[in-house]
Amino acid sequence: MRSALGSVWFYSLVMEQKNVQGEPLVVCSIEPLTGFFRDGYTNTSADDFGSHTVCAVVTTEFLEHQRSVGNDLITPMPRFGFPGLVPGDRWGVCAGRWMQSYEAGVKAPVVLAATNEAALEHVPLAALVECSADIPPDISGLIE
Repeated sequence: MRSALGSVWFYSLVMEQKNVQGEPLVVCSIEPLTGFFRDGYTNTSADDFGSHTVCAVVTTEFLEHQRSVGNDLITPMPRFGFPGLVPGDRWGVCAGRWMQSYEAGVKAPVVLAATNEAALEHVPLAALVECSADIPPDISGLIE
């Protein structure tokens, strides 16, 4: 039997996954540690039935909406390695759940560079781009 960590290491080496921009995924969050594999990325596999592929920056409104539809992302669940989220956390959320909130008018920001291209099976690229919170590689034009 393989350990979860061994599976993550093996999976990451064998399959470099791409983001919705067609480039290698960047880290979504290390603190709190996110991802279906708890590797910080939105890596996915056939075992990830929820498609934890959207790197969202959670807001109070998003967290409250998700809790109201039965997806409590606030309450810690240590046995599942889930710390509970607070506004401002980046988290690999289920694509369908993100879309559910989006369609309800609750549009959580998205880090495109850390959002797995597999999310596009559930979410239109235009919706993700509309909610993009990415920082451009060259921020010199943003600094006064």
